[in-house]
This record gives sequence, C-alpha cells and structure tokens, in this order.
Amino acid sequence: MIDTSQVTFTVGREAQPKTDQNGVQRVERSTNIPMWSVQLVAMDNGGAEVISVTVAAPQPPKVPIGTPVTPVELQAIPWAQNGRNGVAFRATDIKAVSGSKSGSSTSAS
Repeated sequence: MIDTSQVTFTVGREAQPKTDQNGVQRVERSTNIPMWSVQLVAMDNGGAEVISVTVAAPQPPKVPIGTPVTPVELQAIPWAQNGRNGVAFRATDIKAVSGSKSGSSTSAS
C-alpha cells in the first residue's frame, strides 16, 4: 500500500477498458471482474506525475476529467518482462473527493 496522505490526485483521463494485445478487455483472474484503467495526475511537494491506475469493477469508475479523487487501497506493483520493467498501480476503487475546498458556497467576509 502507498501512503497517499500527502498526495493529491486529479483525473487526467476517464476510465477506459484495460485490454490485451488483441483488444479484448482484461478480467481479474480470481473473480472474472472486468478491469479498467484511469489516468491520474498525482501531485505532491516534489511535483506532478501522471500514472495509470487499474481498478477491477463491474462498471467503470464514474469520475470525470479534472475531478479531485482518492484512490482506495492504492498499491504499487513492480514488474519486469522481456527486459523491460516498471511499476503498475492498482486500487480497489477511485472515489471523487467530497467537500473539496474549491466551489465552497460559504464566504469569509
């Protein structure tokens, strides 16, 4: 699990089906639930990074572009294949941040 307490996430691209090389949507092996990929912009004190987070769910997470979100139980999974390597990100859900600071209807005057 990743400590995301000092990181803010914003949706960069809405959920897309996670597909194999033949264009078939992948499913989670143990549950047969479809997998979705959501592009997030992760920002902390060191700057910003774009990551793709995979979520297994019957329906894609409903988070529009530009929405501040929280990835639930975010994991970083290192991988290596055919001489290439990287980090895959998985979460159990991606939820819109409720009560975000922008758009508050109360004024401090």
